[in-house]
Amino acid sequence: MRSERGVQFIVANGENSAGGSGITPKIAEELFEAGVDVITTGDHLWDQKEVAALLESEPRFLRPANYPAGVGGTGSGVFERPGLPPVAVVNMQGRTFMAALENPFRLAQTLIPQLRDRTPIIFVDFHAEATSEKIAFARMLDGQVSAVIGTHTHVQTADEQVFPLGTAFLCDAGFTGGYESILGRDIAPIIERFLTNSPQRFTVAKGDIRLHGAIVDIDETTGRARSIQRVEERLDPPTA
Repeated sequence: MRSERGVQFIVANGENSAGGSGITPKIAEELFEAGVDVITTGDHLWDQKEVAALLESEPRFLRPANYPAGVGGTGSGVFERPGLPPVAVVNMQGRTFMAALENPFRLAQTLIPQLRDRTPIIFVDFHAEATSEKIAFARMLDGQVSAVIGTHTHVQTADEQVFPLGTAFLCDAGFTGGYESILGRDIAPIIERFLTNSPQRFTVAKGDIRLHGAIVDIDETTGRARSIQRVEERLDPPTA
């Protein structure tokens, strides 16, 4: 992405990178070494016990900002990269059909102005289930942030757009993993679960690996998005 498309700053939601359940410090380091600048998370944040140490030690690793006070780690940061103005990244989690964290709408009204005092370039990962909640959140922030990209459902949506005041939006970025699957898991066990309502082992799919996401072109002076482009790239299978 950096060499072929000129991408200068990369945010990856890594909450399912440990075999589909959470993330570990080792995997986080692999993602950073691969070129990711900031890792965001969501409702699977706590699936691996080692994550507590990662939250305490790694400022480039974010958890949803709307966790109650006293939870380890941070939900936002301003990051410096050579040749770039400061880039703020915010991780928020929705509440509809999800855990009842603090109100992300209220928190954003306080947090975003604080970040804008430091930089006009603000990227938000809104990890949420309901499309209505994602759209409402992004519309509320139109003109205040550079981009709101939704995560969580594993299904890339086709509603990429730049709102009238300059905020880029995509309801869900999709996922990186086995596309020949059901939300990244092997197909047969999930169908069996629906047929029988019996426990199944939901193994991670490994066929037809694809990378999903979005590229946002941002004016470095104003922080307004010029454009947003969905990304879907099929990755070559590893050779033996």
